[in-house]
Amino acid sequence: MTTAPESPRWFTSSYSSNGGQCIEVAANLAASHGVVPVRDSKQHDHAPVVAFPTTAWATFVNSLKQ
Repeated sequence: MTTAPESPRWFTSSYSSNGGQCIEVAANLAASHGVVPVRDSKQHDHAPVVAFPTTAWATFVNSLKQ
């Protein structure tokens, strides 16, 4: 029996209140696929998706926190 591939569940940060100039992230694929897809929030389904390896995404987020 095969299962359907997991779909990205897109979200925008609660810190993002700058009039739509933000990104959406689908962090739900990090554990199962080893990637974190990112897209422009203004274009939604039409935006190109960049998929970062989880280690690169974690490094990026940690650098922002510092």
